[in-house]
Amino acid sequence: MLWALWLEYDGAGFHGWQRQGGQLTVQAVLEAALSRLHAGRPVAVTVAGRTDAGVHAAGQVALAPLPEGLDARRVRDALNFHMKPHAVAVVAAVPAPAGWNPRFSARQRFYLYRILNRRARPALDLGRVWHVPVPLDVAAMQEGAALLLGRHDFTSFRASACQAKSPMKTLDRLDVVRAGEEIHVYAEARSFLHHQVRNMVGTLRLVGDGSWPPSRVAAALSARDRAAAGPTAPAEGLCLRHVAYDPPLFPSAAGL
Repeated sequence: MLWALWLEYDGAGFHGWQRQGGQLTVQAVLEAALSRLHAGRPVAVTVAGRTDAGVHAAGQVALAPLPEGLDARRVRDALNFHMKPHAVAVVAAVPAPAGWNPRFSARQRFYLYRILNRRARPALDLGRVWHVPVPLDVAAMQEGAALLLGRHDFTSFRASACQAKSPMKTLDRLDVVRAGEEIHVYAEARSFLHHQVRNMVGTLRLVGDGSWPPSRVAAALSARDRAAAGPTAPAEGLCLRHVAYDPPLFPSAAGL
C-alpha cells in the first residue's frame, strides 16, 4: 500500500535529501526505517523536492510503500521510532490517492528564508539562519524582489548543475518582511530551479546593503547569465515550508 508522508527535518546534520553512498541523508534514514517495516527488504521512496545539504523542511512530502494492515497513527509512530535519533520526523501519514505523485502532483511550493540581521552572531538559531551583521534596507530588497515576479527565464538564478529542462519558471510570490531582528523572504511557485531561492536571496542581500540599486535585479534577470546575479545564500537559512496539492492531502498543513 502506498502512503503519503508529511516530513519535517533539520537539514544541518544531513548531506541533503538524496541518497548518497556513505553519506547520511534524509532519504537514507527514511528508507532504512521503511525497510525495518518490510522485514529488511530495500524500499525506495519518491519526494516532492530534493533539498540540499543544510536546507531544512517543515512540510516535505514523500510517497512510500508500507505493509498492509497499518493505520495512519501506526505508520507515523513506527517510522518515527525507527528514525531515532536523527532529526527527521513523520508529522502525518495518509493513504496516497491513485496515480498521485509527490513531485508532479504538487500545485505550489512554499519556501521561507531567514536572515538574522544584527551584530551579534546567533546562538539559539545557529544553523537555521543566515547571519548578516550589516544593516539591510528591507524596502529596497522588496523593490528588487518585485522585479522577479511573473514568468521569466531564470538562468541568472539557476545553479550550474541544475538539471531542469527549461529555465522558464513562474514566480508567484517573493516578499521581504522584517520580523524584529530577522528578515524573512517568502517565495512561492509551482516549482523552482536548483538554488533559485538561495540565488535570489543572495542577490537581494546586495540590494539590502546598498551594493546594488534595486533596478540592477531586473538587469541581472535579463542577462540570463549566472555571473550577472548575486552570490548563493547559505543553505542553513532556507526551509521548505509547505507543498500544496489539490485537493489538500494534509489539511492541517495549510497554514505552514
